[in-house]
Amino acid sequence: MLKIATWNVNSLRVRLPQVLEWLQQHQPDVLALQETKLTDAAFPHSAFSEIGYHAVFAGQKTYNGVALLSQIASQTTITTLPTLADEQQRFLAATYPFQNKELHIVNVYVPNGAELGCDKYFYKLRWLESLHRYLQESIQQFSNIVVLGDFNIAPTDADVLNPTDWIDSILTSDSERQALQHLFDLGLSDAFRLFSQPEHSFSWWNYQAGSFRRNDGARIDLILLTNSLKAMAKSCYIDTAPRRLPRPSDHTPVVLELQTF
Repeated sequence: MLKIATWNVNSLRVRLPQVLEWLQQHQPDVLALQETKLTDAAFPHSAFSEIGYHAVFAGQKTYNGVALLSQIASQTTITTLPTLADEQQRFLAATYPFQNKELHIVNVYVPNGAELGCDKYFYKLRWLESLHRYLQESIQQFSNIVVLGDFNIAPTDADVLNPTDWIDSILTSDSERQALQHLFDLGLSDAFRLFSQPEHSFSWWNYQAGSFRRNDGARIDLILLTNSLKAMAKSCYIDTAPRRLPRPSDHTPVVLELQTF
């Protein structure tokens, strides 16, 4: 079984003990992190190597930052989205050899967008267009692709608690969902929705107003698969346990299990 997971940790410096504990408990083959909020010089790669994980990362001070932790070393790594001139570290792609086949993993931290109609919102849409171009080209090169991370988009109304509360809101606007659908149209599938899931399954909850206690969240952390991997998917689930810890991230891990090649 191949286990691949994603987790927006909202500061790796703060959440490092939780991440190390989770890795040792769950032993994923690959864990994608977002919002590490660390420069490359400050990345704690020795802490991961001590428990048997290789790390590749692209970071910056205070904001953003992505990383891939894996039990085997990557063959190639791309640390910037080739189709967009962008100083923000939101993209990391790596290719891994699993049983003599290549698995291309793309870790994304899609911009939040702030509010509809503002500059950050249009930056988000441009970023998603550039990701689409990258994936369109990558699908010609790689048969097996996993795209995962914090997409900052709830795909459907089933991915929020009260859809009426999200009308004309960031994360659920028509343009954002259309941009996500544009990725699906490349032949990518939402791994979580390949399986029957509990109603009101979310991966993110605001820190305020007891949102987690009330389960008033959104499913915005996604794992997308190419058709070649779709038939190999055995399960996909959200692990809410880390969200119950002291000083948690506002996100929690999403885990995909694949039948080995």
